[in-house]
Amino acid sequence: MLTHAQIWTALDRLAARSGLSASGLAKRAGLDPTTFNRSKRITADGRARWPSTESVAKALAATGTNVETFVELITENARKPSHAIPVIGLAEAARGGVFDETGFPAGTGWDQMPFPAISDEHAFALEVSGDSLQPLYRDGDILVVSPSSPARRGDRVIIKTRDGQVTAHELMRRTPKTIELKSLNSQHAERMLPAADVLWVARIVWASQ
Repeated sequence: MLTHAQIWTALDRLAARSGLSASGLAKRAGLDPTTFNRSKRITADGRARWPSTESVAKALAATGTNVETFVELITENARKPSHAIPVIGLAEAARGGVFDETGFPAGTGWDQMPFPAISDEHAFALEVSGDSLQPLYRDGDILVVSPSSPARRGDRVIIKTRDGQVTAHELMRRTPKTIELKSLNSQHAERMLPAADVLWVARIVWASQ
């Protein structure tokens, strides 16, 4: 007998196979982005909510996955994700309380995304929305960020400024006084920020593309 947890775990594994979060899988399938979110798996009165057959079928079609493979993801013999990291939309990451002062995930609003073991226990993922980072990153792409990894010239990074912006750039140069950044969108100009205006810089270590 299939359980509620098995079906949702299989959908999480399906998303991970495609380098997506649960919301990214839903969007790719043409569904409401919150369809597969953890908050939708239990009703307000505590009852288990099952995904509809239609939503599962659309997720399989969107990822090119057949039913047999999905069944394998349901079974206990399917390879379990070795780790899970917090994930949130890049647009939502600028909200207050999402990060602590060191740039580590904090507060509410985070989902969980299966991901192979990563040495940084504070690693997190950001989901791109819109086309502001094209052509490098597209809507729905996932950026895995490691706050503990040193950022060097030429690395793609996420920065947070004192005025609350959370943005992706290429690091060009960093001195005690300034940080020079190259936009990932060729239509945008390079930026030079006073180091005092930047709360933290964290390196992007993986991206789904």
